[in-house]
Parts: sequence; structure tokens; C-alpha cells
Amino acid sequence: MNEFIILNLIDVTIAVIIDLILGDPHWLPHPVIFIGKLIKMIENKARVIAKSDKQLKCFGGVMVIIVAITNFLVPLILLFLTWQVKPLFHIVNVIILWTTIAAKCLKDESMKVYFALKDKDISLARKFTSFIVGRDTKELDEEQLIRATVETVAENTSDGVIAPLFYSLLGGVPLAMMYKGINTMDSMVGYINEPYTHIGYYPAKTDDLFNYIPARITGFIMCITALFMRASVFNSLKTMIRDRKNHKSPNCAYPEAAVAAILGVQLGGNNVYFGKVVEKPTIGDKHRELNKEDIVSANKIMFITEFLFLAVTVILIYFGYVKG
Repeated sequence: MNEFIILNLIDVTIAVIIDLILGDPHWLPHPVIFIGKLIKMIENKARVIAKSDKQLKCFGGVMVIIVAITNFLVPLILLFLTWQVKPLFHIVNVIILWTTIAAKCLKDESMKVYFALKDKDISLARKFTSFIVGRDTKELDEEQLIRATVETVAENTSDGVIAPLFYSLLGGVPLAMMYKGINTMDSMVGYINEPYTHIGYYPAKTDDLFNYIPARITGFIMCITALFMRASVFNSLKTMIRDRKNHKSPNCAYPEAAVAAILGVQLGGNNVYFGKVVEKPTIGDKHRELNKEDIVSANKIMFITEFLFLAVTVILIYFGYVKG
């Protein structure tokens, strides 16, 4: 068991390095594509069969079960089939782990917004922002685009970086892929507005549950990154704890509040989803206006958080399993 934990940690570390170098190359078919097709197929079937909102809500629960089990079993079977050939086993393990981590992809996509704003192309910036957020972007001004992008980087540092690493280390590839399926499902149907209010209820709640611990770990580690960002760790922690409930999600405010405090800006506030205004409280204190350089800073916080999480994990496993 100890040997597996250490070898899995090595594979996770290699996967992180590959992600930092390659990100999500277009030539590699990403598992999220197939997960998305499965989710869409279930959703379409549910909308045909369901005769009431209650039934549609129940189908959302069925979707959670199917997606979770499928995403757990497929990598488990692949690893079982390659277990006897150790080099092949580790190659498969690393490749699947790599696909669960989205640090470089998040950085690349958010920086497209940054460069569009730098070139003063607000239309292009709105287009790029629409690729990474669920809110309507066609009417957003520059500051709102920056806020949306910074919030996305903050939130997805937890959802797309720390959470996959957390589950990879906790239960290996099968648990990491299960989480990836649940998070993808939430991003596709987990909205409180129509047409997802009912079918998205259980996917959203399940994602909240799976992100409960990773979001808090992410928030606290982000506060430590203040040391590298010329900001106050104490103030970051104070702001995060104060504003941790200033979001409709029980998890998102943790990383967003930490980033807001480090940057000295205010995040949150009302957004438009599917043509309807969703009122949200603000997060952080407005010591200054947001500017496009905050997108760069948010990415720095993300990468430092990833490094610190991995470093702390290595230390804990070393003293817990090697020295212990």
C-alpha cells in the first residue's frame, strides 16, 4: 500500500509537469469530450421521457449515478488490464492523470482575454471570456470582463487544479476521473436557471459536495501565496473567512475571496445568466479598480497554489510513509 501511494505521487507529479509544459493539446482527444457527450445524451433522453419537473429532477439524479460510475470504472478497468506490465501501467496512469489537470489550459484561455484587452479589442475579449464563463458576456465592459476572468481563474484553481490533484492522491485515477465527470456535469447542467433548474439540481449538489474540501484547501493555500505576491497573509485569511459565504455556491467564495484580498480588489456582484440577472453579494474590499494585469496575477496565484499543494503533499507523504 505504501509503495502504491509513493508511486502514485510520482505519477501525479509527472502529470503536473506534463500539464505545465503541454496543457491540453488539440491533437489529443480529451476525456471531457466523451464525458460531455454522455451527459448530453442522458439530458436529451431525460427531456423526452420526463413528463414533469419532478421526474426531470429525478433524471438528474440518475445522470449523477451513471456519470460517476462510468468515469470511475473505465480508468479502473484500463489500469487493471495494464497492471502486469508496469511501464505501460504508469504510462496509462500518467496520461489519464494529466487530462484531469487544467492549469496551463486555464492560464492560456484566460490570457487570451488579457491580450485582447491589451489590444483594445473589446469584442474579441467578450468572445474569449464567453468560452470560460457561464454568464452572458455580450454587454460586459472591460472591468466586468476582467472580473469574470479573475473569478474564473480563482474558482477553477480549485475545480480544475487542486480538486483533481486531491482526488488523484486520495484514490488514484479512478477517483480523479469520477470527480472530473461530476465537475463537467455541473458545468454543463448545474445552473439554477431554466432550462437547467430541475435536471441540474442533483449534479450541482453533488459537485458542491465533491468540492467542499478542495475549495477550502485551495483558499487557505492561496492565502499563503500572499507571501509571494507582496500581500498580507493575515488580511487574506481574514477576508476569506469573512466573505466565505458571499456566494450562492458553498465553495466558490473561498478561492475568490483569497484572490480578491491578495489583489486588493472586489469580486462578485450581479451577473447575467441566460438573459436573467442573478444577484450576488460582493467579495473582498475595493482598495482599487480592477485592471487587466490582475488576470496575470491571478494566474501566478494559481501556479504557486498548485506548487505549494504538491510540495506539502510530498512532505506529508514522505514523513508519513517513508520516515514513518
